[in-house]
Amino acid sequence: MKIILSPVDQQQGGSPLPLYRPGPAATPGASPDQPFVKGGRTAAPGAMPQVEARLGLSDRFGSWLARCNIGRFSHVVDAGLYALGEAGADSPVLVTANYKMSFDRLRSALAGRACWLLVLDTKGINVWCAAGKGTFSTLELYDRLTHSRLAEVVAHRQLIVPQLGAPGIDGLALKKHSGFEVIWGPVRARDLPAFLDNNCVATPAMRCKDFPLAERLALVPVEVSQAAGKALLLIGIFMLLSGLGGEGAFWPAVREMGVFAAWAVAAGVIGGTVLTAALLPWLPGRAFSLKGMWAGIFSFLSLVAGHGLVAPQHMISGLEAGAWLLMSTAISSWLGMNFTGSSTYTSRSGVRFEMRRAIPLQAGAFAAGLLCWLAARFWL
Repeated sequence: MKIILSPVDQQQGGSPLPLYRPGPAATPGASPDQPFVKGGRTAAPGAMPQVEARLGLSDRFGSWLARCNIGRFSHVVDAGLYALGEAGADSPVLVTANYKMSFDRLRSALAGRACWLLVLDTKGINVWCAAGKGTFSTLELYDRLTHSRLAEVVAHRQLIVPQLGAPGIDGLALKKHSGFEVIWGPVRARDLPAFLDNNCVATPAMRCKDFPLAERLALVPVEVSQAAGKALLLIGIFMLLSGLGGEGAFWPAVREMGVFAAWAVAAGVIGGTVLTAALLPWLPGRAFSLKGMWAGIFSFLSLVAGHGLVAPQHMISGLEAGAWLLMSTAISSWLGMNFTGSSTYTSRSGVRFEMRRAIPLQAGAFAAGLLCWLAARFWL
């Protein structure tokens, strides 16, 4: 699926902006002691950290860990002004977030070029999400360019801002208060060389955002890792209840019913994190809760079809199967909604509307399934 995006700097119409007041409380600039900084570049305000476009092994390994949700919120760079290559007074200024993966994607796309990189403090959140959360904002950009004394560094008054950051930036207000004009860059960092060579004019293709399979699957590791802890806790609870229920000994009871319960929880997690991402364009419905529900149904039915391999000693009753269909599908539907913040399918208002409707239904389905499962285990 592809959509055409349009910059929205006009929607706020140059709203008033609080004045920046430099002083002891001002945020310090970018530190030169960060591992990826290769030197310094002298400009009017002083020395600026200098970075290279080429990513090192530690940069790539750090991004891989962040993809797996390991050290995700410490994967940041200092906010401030950086020189890429031999940046000078006429070099373009590109704005980005202080999430290191965003910073690395930007500089690696600009190999062989001299640019200034103005990094905003977005609390370690990428540009698109930070614009929606209010940390990639007009005020933060205004404060950052004022504190970095950018007007003394460059001879022009232009900032290239990523188009996905447009919901958080009022270009008219920024120009009114700082004198810097916002130029909306392309959607993808990889299009920046062609954009710069084309006198900062974007082609229609540069305004198009798609969500291909590779990008969807790149989100899976962090989604799985975030769900794993809760899933293991849930599996432990069902294992314990399986052993305590019935008339037999604890461990035979766990093998009888608990093993299948563990696989049913895993099926819900796989449906909501892996299948929802992989099959997103083809799953029925527009709402992610519905897409997650269909993925959960498919995942659970696959488990039932192959239960002789995963729990050969257990015969599934109709009540238990219905209970786990409700619970596993509710888990998958809930996890499927996590993709609302990273896709091109939804808007902020649409996400809020969907969650208000979906979460009570998901909770109700899980509660009903749990009651049916307890009845199958303890009373029937």
